[in-house]
Amino acid sequence: MIRSIIVGTGHYLPKKIIKNEHFLNYEFYNEYGLKIKNSNENIIEKFKSITEIEERRYVEKSIFNSDIAGIAAKKALLSSKIYKEKIDYIISAHNYGDVNPITYQSNFVPSVAAKVKNKLQIKNKKCRPYDMIFGCTGWIEGMILADQLLRSKYAKNILITGSETLSNVVDPYDKNSMIFSDGAGAVILSAIDFNEKEQFGIINYDSQCDNTNELYYLSNGHSLNSKYTKSLINIRMNGRKIYEYALKEVPIMLKNIIDQTNLHLKDIKKILIHQANAKMDYAIIKRLLKLYNYSDSNFLKKILPMTVQKLGNSSVATIPTLLDLILKNKLFPHKIYPGDIILMGALGASMNINGIIYRFPKKN
Repeated sequence: MIRSIIVGTGHYLPKKIIKNEHFLNYEFYNEYGLKIKNSNENIIEKFKSITEIEERRYVEKSIFNSDIAGIAAKKALLSSKIYKEKIDYIISAHNYGDVNPITYQSNFVPSVAAKVKNKLQIKNKKCRPYDMIFGCTGWIEGMILADQLLRSKYAKNILITGSETLSNVVDPYDKNSMIFSDGAGAVILSAIDFNEKEQFGIINYDSQCDNTNELYYLSNGHSLNSKYTKSLINIRMNGRKIYEYALKEVPIMLKNIIDQTNLHLKDIKKILIHQANAKMDYAIIKRLLKLYNYSDSNFLKKILPMTVQKLGNSSVATIPTLLDLILKNKLFPHKIYPGDIILMGALGASMNINGIIYRFPKKN
């Protein structure tokens, strides 16, 4: 039976580290366009207590989204040992394309996936580049699409990247801008025929899209400071609505994905969840525990590797970066062993939710 197996991973973290102290001299405004009276020290302290974010990464102004996607892709190719001309599809998840650092305008032509193919110097005309615009859930949705293509025998090897340079699309007058960061991750999925009855690779997934009243919980808009006109593309986030939606919908979605495979939460060795807010992530997993009537005081520490404290929210890059760090033994004490089952899940703009259960093949 054909299974979609991860054969290579890679990531890129910008070298520029932005600590919370960077924002001490900023002017923050509220949703009514009025300057917030609280001191920046208090704003930053409250922000850290909720999100746990201490620092994040920003790209240099000369580096584009497609550049860092290409770097992560090269690393994934190298670790996979697959010849680049054997890649049948490139699926690049992102939300803003290449953002011009002067005009702050998003550039989607050529597509990011096509630019990644160009940077890899792939000459194969049958290697088709797709862009996946699906909010922070885009990389997982790209993996889901890749699995369907591989199982349908339309492809043998697929490169899936997730990359974003959110530092170019944040409103400097919005305190929520401290959440966002830059980065890229990539995975190579290959179709491998297993004779064993035991399931390996991608074994289940699901997606859910609520696009009615929830559509504008996360969107773009003018700056909170009416005098700031440098960019008309600024992330606007209704944090309270997103938090309420996440706690209501995400645990149920994750439980359904697990239950459909006849597994239990206790069978899952790691949960790789999209990270924008540590408080929200902990609350999601605690509710998932409650749905199973399962109690383990050390469960979160064992199963939930976290990077948000040092890397912030890099959107579609978060989960593939997290995965690569663990597989490359760079996120101690977290490890993934042959035969381990992991759950990957994300929540993103629109609102979109998705998740994948993946089992790593046992060594021969």
